[in-house]
Amino acid sequence: MQFQLSGQQIEVTPALREHATSKLDRLIRLGDKPIGLAIVLAVDKLQHRADGTLRVPGATLHAEATEADMYASIDVLFEKLIAQLRKHREKVGDKHQRETREERQFG
Repeated sequence: MQFQLSGQQIEVTPALREHATSKLDRLIRLGDKPIGLAIVLAVDKLQHRADGTLRVPGATLHAEATEADMYASIDVLFEKLIAQLRKHREKVGDKHQRETREERQFG
Protein backbone atom coordinates (compact mmCIF):
# COMPACT_ATOMS: atom_id res chain seq x y z
CA MET A 1 0.00 0.00 0.00
CA GLN A 2 1.22 3.47 -0.84
CA PHE A 3 1.24 5.99 2.00
CA GLN A 4 1.84 9.67 1.43
CA LEU A 5 1.92 12.27 4.21
CA SER A 6 2.48 15.88 3.24
CA GLY A 7 2.07 19.29 4.80
CA GLN A 8 0.59 22.42 3.33
CA GLN A 9 2.57 25.34 4.77
CA ILE A 10 3.59 23.11 7.69
CA GLU A 11 6.60 20.90 8.25
CA VAL A 12 5.77 17.23 8.80
CA THR A 13 7.84 16.25 11.81
CA PRO A 14 9.01 12.69 12.46
CA ALA A 15 6.64 12.57 15.46
CA LEU A 16 3.63 13.44 13.28
CA ARG A 17 4.71 10.87 10.69
CA GLU A 18 5.10 8.21 13.40
CA HIS A 19 1.66 9.02 14.83
CA ALA A 20 -0.02 8.72 11.42
CA THR A 21 1.88 5.50 10.63
CA SER A 22 0.77 3.92 13.90
CA LYS A 23 -2.86 4.70 13.05
CA LEU A 24 -2.37 3.24 9.57
CA ASP A 25 -2.15 -0.29 10.99
CA ARG A 26 -5.87 -0.21 11.93
CA LEU A 27 -6.84 0.50 8.32
CA ILE A 28 -4.70 -2.35 7.04
CA ARG A 29 -6.11 -4.78 9.64
CA LEU A 30 -9.64 -4.23 8.33
CA GLY A 31 -8.45 -6.32 5.40
CA ASP A 32 -10.00 -4.57 2.40
CA LYS A 33 -6.58 -4.39 0.67
CA PRO A 34 -6.23 -0.59 0.52
CA ILE A 35 -4.41 0.64 -2.57
CA GLY A 36 -3.19 3.95 -1.20
CA LEU A 37 -3.65 6.66 1.39
CA ALA A 38 -2.77 10.32 0.95
CA ILE A 39 -2.95 12.68 3.92
CA VAL A 40 -2.46 16.44 3.74
CA LEU A 41 -1.90 18.35 6.97
CA ALA A 42 -2.57 22.09 7.10
CA VAL A 43 -2.85 24.89 9.65
CA ASP A 44 -5.44 27.66 9.23
CA LYS A 45 -4.95 30.24 11.98
CA LEU A 46 -5.75 28.24 15.13
CA GLN A 47 -7.35 25.25 13.39
CA HIS A 48 -5.30 22.19 12.51
CA ARG A 49 -6.76 20.32 9.54
CA ALA A 50 -6.09 16.85 8.20
CA ASP A 51 -7.50 15.72 4.82
CA GLY A 52 -7.26 12.09 3.84
CA THR A 53 -8.06 10.17 0.67
CA LEU A 54 -8.14 6.38 0.89
CA ARG A 55 -8.25 4.34 -2.31
CA VAL A 56 -9.68 0.83 -2.07
CA PRO A 57 -10.76 -1.50 -4.87
CA GLY A 58 -14.02 -0.10 -6.22
CA ALA A 59 -14.10 3.19 -4.29
CA THR A 60 -12.27 6.31 -3.20
CA LEU A 61 -13.03 7.43 0.34
CA HIS A 62 -12.35 10.98 1.54
CA ALA A 63 -12.51 12.47 5.03
CA GLU A 64 -11.56 15.75 6.64
CA ALA A 65 -11.02 16.63 10.29
CA THR A 66 -10.42 19.99 11.93
CA GLU A 67 -9.35 20.20 15.56
CA ALA A 68 -7.34 22.47 17.85
CA ASP A 69 -4.45 19.96 17.92
CA MET A 70 -2.81 18.25 14.92
CA TYR A 71 -2.59 14.88 16.68
CA ALA A 72 -6.31 15.04 17.53
CA SER A 73 -7.19 15.91 13.94
CA ILE A 74 -5.20 12.89 12.70
CA ASP A 75 -7.06 10.68 15.20
CA VAL A 76 -10.47 11.99 14.11
CA LEU A 77 -9.50 11.64 10.44
CA PHE A 78 -8.61 7.96 10.87
CA GLU A 79 -11.83 7.29 12.82
CA LYS A 80 -13.86 8.79 9.96
CA LEU A 81 -11.95 6.79 7.33
CA ILE A 82 -12.41 3.57 9.31
CA ALA A 83 -16.17 4.20 9.59
CA GLN A 84 -16.40 4.85 5.85
CA LEU A 85 -14.35 1.73 5.08
CA ARG A 86 -16.61 -0.44 7.26
CA LYS A 87 -19.70 0.99 5.56
CA HIS A 88 -18.16 0.32 2.13
CA ARG A 89 -17.34 -3.28 3.09
CA GLU A 90 -20.91 -3.88 4.30
CA LYS A 91 -22.31 -2.46 1.08
CA VAL A 92 -20.08 -4.67 -1.07
CA GLY A 93 -20.83 -7.72 1.09
CA ASP A 94 -24.59 -7.14 0.91
CA LYS A 95 -24.40 -6.86 -2.87
CA HIS A 96 -22.61 -10.20 -3.17
CA GLN A 97 -25.07 -11.90 -0.82
CA ARG A 98 -28.01 -10.54 -2.82
CA GLU A 99 -26.53 -11.81 -6.08
CA THR A 100 -26.01 -15.28 -4.60
CA ARG A 101 -29.54 -15.36 -3.19
CA GLU A 102 -31.07 -14.33 -6.54
CA GLU A 103 -28.98 -16.93 -8.37
CA ARG A 104 -30.23 -19.69 -6.07
CA GLN A 105 -33.81 -18.52 -6.33
CA PHE A 106 -34.01 -18.03 -10.10
CA GLY A 107 -31.38 -20.62 -10.95
